[in-house]
Amino acid sequence: MNNTKVSKKQKAYDYMKSRIMEGFYVPGQRIVINQLVKELATSAIPIREAVRQLEAEGLIEYQQNIGPVVTPIDESKYTDTLSTLAVMEGYATALSKAALTDKQITILKELNQQMKEALAEFEFGKFGELNRKFHDLTYESCPNQYLIESIRKTWMQLDSIRLTGSTFNPKRAKESIDEHEHIIQLLSEGADFQAIEIAVRSHKLNTVKSFHERKKQPNGTTFI
Repeated sequence: MNNTKVSKKQKAYDYMKSRIMEGFYVPGQRIVINQLVKELATSAIPIREAVRQLEAEGLIEYQQNIGPVVTPIDESKYTDTLSTLAVMEGYATALSKAALTDKQITILKELNQQMKEALAEFEFGKFGELNRKFHDLTYESCPNQYLIESIRKTWMQLDSIRLTGSTFNPKRAKESIDEHEHIIQLLSEGADFQAIEIAVRSHKLNTVKSFHERKKQPNGTTFI
């Protein structure tokens, strides 16, 4: 019986998290338990347990007189976190270049091509997943394991701030793909440490810049 309960809770958790990360549930939107009971054909208990787990991860918060809602985007925290990630990823990727194999370079190219295809098909959730895999591969050969762990923890923090589907800017996505191609070229050509570090750091900081520019436009809240 316990196994069934865990299974239902996990199903509810996976369903809600994917809806949040892909933007079907937008920041500030109320989570209606009764509606989820109907959608998932289950009781309220596993759904409430899943909500508590998502709350612990920062993706959902409780608001007085409203109940659980998708956590609003903390814009200041987003830019601070992404700027820090830019520095760490740039350094880690540059450290990884000596150990990066031809096979890994090929996979990077394939991931970037899949990102192009996902963008063309408006599969924004898939685009975000591929983007994560791309960057993870660029620094996974870094000899500094503490740095790798710090980067991955920072990515997890971004998950609770940046909601892929509801914060998506196709223009920036296209630019990101182009910048990925430049990074791949530098890595495949064995460019020097500084060139790689600057390219990766600038790639992330360009996202911060895009966010600020987008905010200046009417109703501009999307970024990637």
